[in-house]
Amino acid sequence: MTIDTKMKTDLTKILSVRGQRGLFNYIAQSRNGAIAASLRDGKRTNFAANSGITTLADISIYTMEGEVKLKDVFLKIQSVLGDADAPASKAAPEELKALFEKALPDYDADRFYVSHMRKVVDWYNELKQFASLDFVEEEAGEEPAPEA
Repeated sequence: MTIDTKMKTDLTKILSVRGQRGLFNYIAQSRNGAIAASLRDGKRTNFAANSGITTLADISIYTMEGEVKLKDVFLKIQSVLGDADAPASKAAPEELKALFEKALPDYDADRFYVSHMRKVVDWYNELKQFASLDFVEEEAGEEPAPEA
């Protein structure tokens, strides 16, 4: 099961789970956590409340001027790459740094490490392949997806 690419991706419903590979689409709250489906294969999993669940909408990247929401980072990467995929997460650190120097030139190198860059390009490529890089606009006062 993949998200319909004609639909916009709501990053408040896309989850990263500590220790799990890939991204998950939030389905529902469960008694002890959250039910989510893998973007890759649609397999549903019940994650416990202590699983380290984070929505992509809650993630920001440090810059010299403050923080930039992950959604905006994805859009900046897309403007640099066009239709091309981001480098693989196993790419050389120099290649990843070069991408972020073009997409987010003022990123804070003291707080935004290559390991973070690897996660961001993995997430970018997974969203590009299994969802959409066309994002739902957040409305002021909109409630984010419940976290476990």
